[in-house]
Amino acid sequence: DPSMPPSGVSCSGCGAELQCRDGAAPGFVPAEKYRSLSEGSDGAAGLRAAVCQRCWLLAHHGQALGLRLPPEQHRQVVSTALRQPLRHGRGPLLLYILDLLELPDPVLPQLPALLSPDVPAAGVLVVGNKVDLLPADGPGHLGRLRERVTAACAQAGLRGAPLVDVRLVSAKTGFGLEGLISRLQRSWKCAGDVYLLGATNSGKSTLFNILLRSDYCKSRAPDIVDRATVSPWPGTTLNLLKFPIINPTCDRIFRRQQRLKEEATKTEDELSIEEKKYLNHLKKQGYLVGEVGRTFQRQKSNPEIDFDPDLLSYSMDEDPRHSPKKCEEKEEFTYNEVKDARWCFDTPGIIKENCVLNLLTEKEVKVVLPTQAIIPRTFILKPGMVLFLAALGRVDYLEGKKPAWFSVVASNLLPVHISTLSNADAIYEKHAGRELLKVPMGGEERMKEFPPLVPQDITLKGIGTTEAVTDIKLSSAGWVAVTAHAEEELLLRAYTPQGTALVVRDPPLLPYISTIRGARIAGTAAYRTKKPPSLVENLKTMGRR
Repeated sequence: DPSMPPSGVSCSGCGAELQCRDGAAPGFVPAEKYRSLSEGSDGAAGLRAAVCQRCWLLAHHGQALGLRLPPEQHRQVVSTALRQPLRHGRGPLLLYILDLLELPDPVLPQLPALLSPDVPAAGVLVVGNKVDLLPADGPGHLGRLRERVTAACAQAGLRGAPLVDVRLVSAKTGFGLEGLISRLQRSWKCAGDVYLLGATNSGKSTLFNILLRSDYCKSRAPDIVDRATVSPWPGTTLNLLKFPIINPTCDRIFRRQQRLKEEATKTEDELSIEEKKYLNHLKKQGYLVGEVGRTFQRQKSNPEIDFDPDLLSYSMDEDPRHSPKKCEEKEEFTYNEVKDARWCFDTPGIIKENCVLNLLTEKEVKVVLPTQAIIPRTFILKPGMVLFLAALGRVDYLEGKKPAWFSVVASNLLPVHISTLSNADAIYEKHAGRELLKVPMGGEERMKEFPPLVPQDITLKGIGTTEAVTDIKLSSAGWVAVTAHAEEELLLRAYTPQGTALVVRDPPLLPYISTIRGARIAGTAAYRTKKPPSLVENLKTMGRR
């Protein structure tokens, strides 16, 4: 309904302004639903608990609506927010969320350009997310990962005073998050605002939701601030979302430390049935698991139902004109609660350029992006053999004197196919777009619009049979770690879709990844897969792990 004015109310899931004027623009709510919420007795307040149609479909059906929203608009929202005049006498702390699977991060070097020289950031704390998805390839693997992130920061121009710290976490399983919160409260305290920044799909909104229900947030805020919409679809957050940061007084820090000490004395066997069930669920999701608790919780005089705000918005099944339900009255912050508040902001993800995800449908994205612990797949190839990672990447072993090991680190749902060099082109022509190579999906019609694979030659020299010499990163589809005999020279040819980035990552992210394997499968180039055990943080080592 183009005649209806914009609401001035933000979607609680993505931050876009709710409207019913344009179905292809951010914040769209169907006109009938929009009117029923905005023209009731509560006026615009009826929209405050609602989410837009896009967030509703993402949350409940995993469907992503296409939007006429150029990538530059996401960047503009972030840049404008960071160039606001100084609040509380100092610039904000930037919490940069970096997807460990995407190293080297393509957006990190762009960070200085987003800032204004007149409003300098007080510092940058880099958070390496999704550490739970990566298997431990040997003792000290977390230290090596942290070194890789620190090196990437230095390469991007972040070093010394601007770089406050580097932390490794999993926003999904909770690993490392209590330590991150303690670090923020100990060093940053409540000195100024905090902005969560990062590329699309880095996990910013997931981290925002965890922090919203942690000791980092004011105790009453979770009852007032709705969670951000989380989805594998790139660019879910469209505008700023925020919650007020709690002031970490000495008393609060002491009470928090007491809680953490008490929880650390538990063994897994001492957990309740529900806690064990949830812990086992997280173990299936990732290799590293933690828990984020709350020390400061608001006491409620009356029992309240924990409702999902998504259910109060658009529904394809309900008729709002005859609905007997009335939206619950939404709480608001008092003036005193927010007059001097420092805020934690979730910002739109910055679109990664030259990324294969930009070429994929939402169904294909769900297959490509790993959501559970990655199980490495290792193959031993001779010269003249080819490895396909779905139809999104290909590595040819052209020249070498001895066999070499190729370890694939990618979503467990992406197929790997081994072929000979003489048959490779025919296999791609026949099976790209079909079940054998799986992604892209849609047969010949889909492949007509999909860009061709383009090659890049790579020369390597092996350093030993247990340590990879380099990673060949096939855009965001995953990577292949190459392990070869010491001093053995290899000539490889790697392919990715035209317009996407192929990166030769040296040193490799998981140098000993080829050792995580079972016995050789007779008559094939493959080894049996092997999944390392999960590690639970903040539980005593006695008892089951």
